Amino acid sequence: MLIERLWRPSTLILIGAGLLAADPLRWLGTTWTDAAYNSQGAWIALTVVALAAWSWTSALVPEAPGSQRYAYGLLVASAGVRAVGQLLRVNVLGATTLALDVYALSIIAGLDRRERALSPGWLAVLFAMSLPLERAVQRLLGYGLQQISASAACDVLGVFDRGVHCIGTRILLDGKDLLVDLPCSGSASLMLILTLFAGLATIKRPSARQAVIGFAIALVAALAGNTLRICALALGLAHDVDVMNAPWHELIGIATLAASALPLLVWARFVVPAKAGTQFSKLDSRLRGNDVKPAAVFAAMSTLIVSLPSHPIDVAHATAAPQLPSRLAEFDATPQPLAPIERDYFAKYGGGASRARYGDFALLMVSTAAPLRHLHAPDECLRGAGHDVRYLGLAQGDLPTAIYRSTDPDGRQWRVAVSYVSTRGKTAASVAQAVWLWLKCPDDTWTMVERVAPWSRDDADAIRFDSAVFRALDLPSAAPQSIHLMPST
Repeated sequence: MLIERLWRPSTLILIGAGLLAADPLRWLGTTWTDAAYNSQGAWIALTVVALAAWSWTSALVPEAPGSQRYAYGLLVASAGVRAVGQLLRVNVLGATTLALDVYALSIIAGLDRRERALSPGWLAVLFAMSLPLERAVQRLLGYGLQQISASAACDVLGVFDRGVHCIGTRILLDGKDLLVDLPCSGSASLMLILTLFAGLATIKRPSARQAVIGFAIALVAALAGNTLRICALALGLAHDVDVMNAPWHELIGIATLAASALPLLVWARFVVPAKAGTQFSKLDSRLRGNDVKPAAVFAAMSTLIVSLPSHPIDVAHATAAPQLPSRLAEFDATPQPLAPIERDYFAKYGGGASRARYGDFALLMVSTAAPLRHLHAPDECLRGAGHDVRYLGLAQGDLPTAIYRSTDPDGRQWRVAVSYVSTRGKTAASVAQAVWLWLKCPDDTWTMVERVAPWSRDDADAIRFDSAVFRALDLPSAAPQSIHLMPST
């Protein structure tokens, strides 16, 4: 009896799908719980489960056609993509196939043919938003979004105040020098608005034309809302209002996000849902009860795929670990070993890193020909180590330097300063900017120069240490004469 149940097509399909999904689910779950990712994906995934359960508990519409064979075809396609992800060891590629699985399983469950019908395609898109996409958007598009947001905010502020002057991402307003920095690029609000759009489309099931209109509204609303937020913060900072701290910073963010969401809610009210099951009416065929062979082949193929050896392609060419100065200022270097997970990572994917202490100070350098993979902002790494990290802004000086305040699990506070330099003399204050420049010149090698000092030490001590680092590394820049942070929106 047990063998007969296991030999059923549906059981074999579930076994195969489970094997393929196990490792991507494990990795995706890690991104939900790892503080370094700072992901809200778990809540999105729970929303997908709740919506699916809400639909599945309603009755099927008898006259609505369906296509389970099409769904099984999607599972086979997912298996192919999963095989590529396994061979190349690209975790996000393997995890993306989970969205295809959600799509296929939604069709098999008939969620599009229920009284409380949902769109399987848009439900899959909503699930895809649980992936760490914001991190990818920030790295790939963050610098471009930063420029767009600054330009838009300047145009809006210029309508009301002719004294506004804009220099790149800097806004000079009423004698105040403000910076539209990377956190204000709008990537976070963009992902939130797109998640709302995917959720509304899942429930409303728009036509292709309606979906395109809704997507355009989402993009424009996200940009407009972020522009409004930057303008509000800039005006507050220019008039000495403490808008960067609670409760004003949070209230401004919530208000502008709500304003961005309003056009989408209006769009959803005018969407005419498609009839249940019409999306697949031309594919009305079902997997017959005796179609065991295809299901068995799928299960066998799944077993083979998860056993394939990995050959990562995004491995940078061998990069020697940076040579740290033997002495900085009055301090001799005390080399600090990398953690085992760090050594394994660089051995597998290339690049190199070195760390040393100089009295109360520390220096970390990471060199790589693939900054998209190897470079991480301090807040990502330190959050993963249990620190509470706050970005403070950009220190003025010849070398762009982002400043963070980090509080470790023992309550000690540290000043973390980081800059990025390339072998061709290019400089950047963020990973996104470094990646942007690297894409224009992919043969370049980038190095992160991170300096750590106790927060209790005077600014002058941190400046002296930074100056010693720059001189020892022969960087074409000088340390700032004062750590005066440019106010950041």
